[in-house]
Amino acid sequence: MPKLRALPPRASSLTSSMRDLGYSLETAIADIIDNSITAGADRIEIICDLSTDTPVLAIADNGCGMTSEELIEAMRHGALDPRQSRSAKDLGRFGLGLKTASFSQCRKLSVIASKNGVRAGAEWDLGVVDRENDWLLGVLDDEEIEETPYRELLGPSGTLVVWQQLDRLFESETGHTRDEIVSAKLTLVERHLALVFHRFLAGEIAGFKKLSITLNGHPVASFDPFCRFNRKTQTLAEEVVYVGETPVKIQPYILPHHSNLSASEYDYYQNRSDFISNQGAYVYRNGRLMAWGDWFRLIPKGEATKLARVQIDFPNSLDELWTIDIKKSRASPPRQVRERLRQIISRISGRSTNVHRKRGVKLYQEAQAPLWERYADEHSVRYTVNQGHPVLSEFRENLTAEQQRSFLLITEMIASSLNLEMIYSDYSTHPRMMDAYMLAEDEVSEKLYALKHVLEQNAKIDPEKFLEIVRTSGMFDRNEKLVEIFMKKEFL
Repeated sequence: MPKLRALPPRASSLTSSMRDLGYSLETAIADIIDNSITAGADRIEIICDLSTDTPVLAIADNGCGMTSEELIEAMRHGALDPRQSRSAKDLGRFGLGLKTASFSQCRKLSVIASKNGVRAGAEWDLGVVDRENDWLLGVLDDEEIEETPYRELLGPSGTLVVWQQLDRLFESETGHTRDEIVSAKLTLVERHLALVFHRFLAGEIAGFKKLSITLNGHPVASFDPFCRFNRKTQTLAEEVVYVGETPVKIQPYILPHHSNLSASEYDYYQNRSDFISNQGAYVYRNGRLMAWGDWFRLIPKGEATKLARVQIDFPNSLDELWTIDIKKSRASPPRQVRERLRQIISRISGRSTNVHRKRGVKLYQEAQAPLWERYADEHSVRYTVNQGHPVLSEFRENLTAEQQRSFLLITEMIASSLNLEMIYSDYSTHPRMMDAYMLAEDEVSEKLYALKHVLEQNAKIDPEKFLEIVRTSGMFDRNEKLVEIFMKKEFL
């Protein structure tokens, strides 16, 4: 057996490396909140103070708190063995989250804990660690605890985490002011917390009180990625897969078409690019969202699964099989779950497509003589102006042969110059704005009279045919009442 020799890591080098594990401000704060939820907190306050030249970020909870010994152990790197079994309410994993998340954003981490009215405090100062090249934890006395920013947020029981020397808070690729940079980052924090902890904020997790989170005094509202309170959302049958003897629950959903979303639902997805980037599995560990927007390379993201979402719930006892990373932002499903998910995807992809198709069929049936025609073969898809449309036919009949040839050339030029790429881009990014065409009230009658005049140049037009042509134009879609008044006036 070789001679054994202790070889601890260099403190200054390791802490510098730990700062670059890939945390963003929002994922770092979420990691701190995990500890608060594990401690039984139901109220969490986040304060980001920019009023001085030395900004401070504080996170306070009303959980069970810690004694002095418990606090010092919590400040240890690797305080927990990830292989040990833990409470089903434990959202931690490696015993590193408090330290790695904090060091990713600041150089001084202070923690004040209160348990049964007795306070204890400790701090990591990376300046001290670098200077002494040793793991030297500062244990705070009563006077130093009283000098800690935002200590007033702490009640008889709970924990206060304070980040100082926030050397990365103002990092940005833009040329904005520091207040604008932080404001944008805090907006991302709020949206991230609203999604990651949405089931806790909604009070859905058994064994946990309904959670309240405030950010600079503003309540963080739960955002449900499955739009379950929207009556148009399709909830499919839940399935259960056993990994050993442990159940993993899989719940598929089909979201409504964007036109059936509420304003808040639409804005949330609109600001996150579109539905396509958010489709996929939403993986929850003990009710906390870990990873989302991924099909785990089972299929590529596309239109067929655009509205499909699959909620997957597993307990922390399966952490090792899911290969959870330190940031708790990545997960890879075990083989059993992956195989069942593959079967579910094939079933829900058709449903997702049907949400679009049914809407499309309805519009097509309302327009028996569309102004645009679609032609497709195995090599290409193209759109042309329908020369058989009644308006075009009537108009063309009153032209000379030369004028008819010119008219045909003009319509072909219009069709060939149709910018499909731009239309697709606009529809993917701003779908509701594509429906924004609307005539003013005083224009409706004028346009209807003009249309009737074109169609009656050779003979009176049948009311039903006229109404069908009005529907095909799309010009009067939001003026049904005025069209009805016009029809009664002109044809009755």
